[in-house]
Amino acid sequence: MLHKYCLFCLTFFSCLFVVSVDGAIFGRDDEGQQQISEGLFESLEELSRIVDVSYCVGTTEIRKPFKCLSHCSEFQGFELVTTWNTGPFLSDSCGYIALSHEPSPKRIIVAFRGTYSIANTIIDLSAYPQAYVPYHPEDGKVSDHLQCLNCTVHAGFLASWSNTRAIVLEHVAAARARYPEYSLVLVGHSLGGAVAALAGVEMQLRGWNPQVTTFGEPRIGNKAFVGFLDRIFDIHGLGADAQDPRFRRVTHINDPVPLLPLQEWGYEMHAGEIFIAKEELSPLPPDIRLCQGDNDARCIAGTDGVVTLMLNELDDIVLTKQPLSKRVQSPHQAVLADVDPHSSADADEQLQTPFSLPWHLIPSRYRLWELFFAHRDYFWRLGLCVPGGDPTGKISDTV
Repeated sequence: MLHKYCLFCLTFFSCLFVVSVDGAIFGRDDEGQQQISEGLFESLEELSRIVDVSYCVGTTEIRKPFKCLSHCSEFQGFELVTTWNTGPFLSDSCGYIALSHEPSPKRIIVAFRGTYSIANTIIDLSAYPQAYVPYHPEDGKVSDHLQCLNCTVHAGFLASWSNTRAIVLEHVAAARARYPEYSLVLVGHSLGGAVAALAGVEMQLRGWNPQVTTFGEPRIGNKAFVGFLDRIFDIHGLGADAQDPRFRRVTHINDPVPLLPLQEWGYEMHAGEIFIAKEELSPLPPDIRLCQGDNDARCIAGTDGVVTLMLNELDDIVLTKQPLSKRVQSPHQAVLADVDPHSSADADEQLQTPFSLPWHLIPSRYRLWELFFAHRDYFWRLGLCVPGGDPTGKISDTV
């Protein structure tokens, strides 16, 4: 067993080395790729700080008018509407709604927080898909005529949005009625990006015309759902509005989360990708590229084979026939599998996720997914509510 863990470690670090060599091994041809404009760069950088503030919810909190230990003081004219925190599990959600008044651009902002743990992220991403039917834009019930044929989405993401939508829709509807001239902006990081995407789909169907920006968003659904999302946001390719798309899916060169769950599990990426090709903080406009379609091989899709190799190696290591009584599940695994983590029932009688790791056997230094700083490095190192942001993310003076 131990030699298999060593093999996985060797494979993993070899993969990271391959990915970091400027993407050359994947044949990334930057010729013809559009760099982003200064205006789009500034918008994305600001939104990365706005979503970073969401990590104060559930910890030191955000207080009215708009105060927190993170970046709140950097945003003039911001007014906190509400925060929400429905719980700690995948089916729950966390974030805040704020109004951006002058001198800032007039906006209604909804920010969805991600998870604190990359380990939990990867475990959470092992949940199974379920059928997706859009909500009716008028009565909020499941629609009979808004067809998303054969669409499936990640069960946990859909449950998270379902548990949150009443809170978010009520406050956004009220804000739109009071400030009809304000634009609607959704932003999310990590798992929060997936929830922001599902929220954006429903708000787009309601005619609210949101602009959605996600950082490190995982794959949400199958090919049919991806086609549905691409159509309603009109993000099939790089058109005249490429520098101001309605959906901006920001990815980072070494971030594995946008490639999860795997295609082999029936999941696909959607269009609207903006790729940060620079490995370390902080990127500049020449380091960021507009990507074409759903799977531009010059962007994050070019590293898909490495992540598949890494996870296949992990799959070979951890998928054993041991009884559940000899394993230790994380709380998230137990929730996703809908089983009691202390149960002694045989594993064959219970639903097991693809990441049923023997936690008691893995030393913390080998839990390599905790080292995925790339998943947090989006203009700033996201995920820690402290003054000025996470101090481990070194920000250059050029930003």
